[in-house]
Parts: sequence; structure tokens; C-alpha cells
Amino acid sequence: MKSTTIARNYAEALFLAGEARGGGAVERYGQLMDAVAGAIAADERIAVALDSPRVSKSAKAALLARALAGAAEPEFVRFLQAVVRRGRQGLFAEIAQEYQGLVDVKLDRVHAGVTLREEPDARLEQQIVERLARAIGKDVRAYFRADDAILGGVVVRVGDRIYDGSVRRRLATLRRKMLAGA
Repeated sequence: MKSTTIARNYAEALFLAGEARGGGAVERYGQLMDAVAGAIAADERIAVALDSPRVSKSAKAALLARALAGAAEPEFVRFLQAVVRRGRQGLFAEIAQEYQGLVDVKLDRVHAGVTLREEPDARLEQQIVERLARAIGKDVRAYFRADDAILGGVVVRVGDRIYDGSVRRRLATLRRKMLAGA
């Protein structure tokens, strides 16, 4: 729990820096933070170098500066270097996650997991996203997956809420009603 609080504090500091900079920096910093966290997760050598007590903090800061030269704003690189100087580089993934949560709140955006029986085409994806946006009243980022176990219909997960319009659930409900009446 403590690491989440610390990550949230760093994310808030980066978010405020992005807002102060303006010009789309808030979203840009989020993309960069995701890229840094993804690179660390994808390449064990990066994670080992950043976590190793044998590598000095100044060497880690220089490594970040070289790796992000030309790809990231100097303010963003300085933020990462500050995180490393405080020995919190193990929190980059959590900081990225917390940061995206702040961006979602600012942009009035939600993420939805959408399960269908078959992979949807682009037109169906767009229709589902538009309907969800109207129903929820927010910008929706949908992530689609196929699962033939639902038999048909759609299951949508937004945060901790599940909207189950699957044929499987409808059949189970019908079965319960029929058995209760018998």
C-alpha cells in the first residue's frame, strides 16, 4: 500500500508539471512514462541496471538521459532522474499506472473491456464505443476480446462494474426462473 501512495505522489508531481507546460504535455508525459515502464519490463538488463546498488545513481541518471535524448523533453528526463536519485526507480510501472489514472480523470475518460463471441470488425467496434460513450457519458477507450463461451451478446467491464448482456447469462437466468416455477 505504501508503494502505491508513493507512486501516486510522483505521478501527481509529473502531472502538475505536464499541466504547467501545456501544449499536450500531460498526454505526452503519459505516453513517455508508459514507454519507460514498458522498456524496463521488456528488457531485464535495463531493470537490473536501474535496480543494482553497484551502479551509482549518477550513472543511472546519465543512462536515462542518453536513452531518452531527443525522444523526451528535458523536464521529463529530469523527473525520471529525480525518481532515481531518491531510489524509487522500482516504482516506474506503478507511477505510469497512477499517472494514467490522473489523465483519465482529467480527460473524463474510462477504460472498458468488451467481450464478444467473435472478434469485431472496425465498424462494430466503433458502434460499441459510441453507444458506451452515450450510456456512460464519458470518453470510452475500449479493449476488445473474443470468447465463444458467452455464446453471443456482449459483456462489458468498466472499472469494477460488469454489464452482462451475454446469451449465456440470459439462458442461465431463464433456467433459474423455470426451475423456481417448477
